[in-house]
Amino acid sequence: MKTDLEIRALDRSDIRLMRQMLDMFGTAFEDQPTYSAHQPDDAYLRDLLGSNGFLAIAALRKDTVVGGLAGYVLPKFEQRRSEFYIYDLAVDERHRRQGIAEAMIHELQRIAAARGIYVIFVQADYGDDPAIALYTKLGVREEVLHFDIAPVKRSTDPS
Repeated sequence: MKTDLEIRALDRSDIRLMRQMLDMFGTAFEDQPTYSAHQPDDAYLRDLLGSNGFLAIAALRKDTVVGGLAGYVLPKFEQRRSEFYIYDLAVDERHRRQGIAEAMIHELQRIAAARGIYVIFVQADYGDDPAIALYTKLGVREEVLHFDIAPVKRSTDPS
C-alpha cells in the first residue's frame, strides 16, 4: 500500500468528503443515479455523520476519496450489545489491489472494538470474487438467503 494513504472515519464536518464518497460509490457500482443524482442536503448528511448509528470511513489520497466504507450500528434486543453492518464498501478502480479495502476494514475493527460492537457483518454477491476473497480472508463465511420486501402503504393511511 502506498504511504500517502490516510484512512479515517468521517465526522459532521466532512460533508465534502461524504459527497465524494457517494460519487465514488456511484462510479464503482455503476449506479450513479442512486448515489449522485439525488444526494441529501448538507443538514441531512451532517446529522447522519454525527449520529451513533452510522459510520463512514474514507480512504484519502491528497484529500481525495479513493475508497469508502459506510454502514450501520444495529443495537440488538436480545442482549445489550450491537452489531455493525457494512452496507457499502468500494475502492476507486485506479486504486484497487493496494490493500485499501482491507485497511478500511481494519480501521472499522479498531473503531468497533472501542465502541463495544461484538461483530461486523457484510454481504457479497455471488460472482463478486474479489469481495468474496477479501471477506473470506478476514472473517467466517456463512451461507444465507437475502430477501427484499417492499413496504406497502395501506389505503387507510392518512398521508
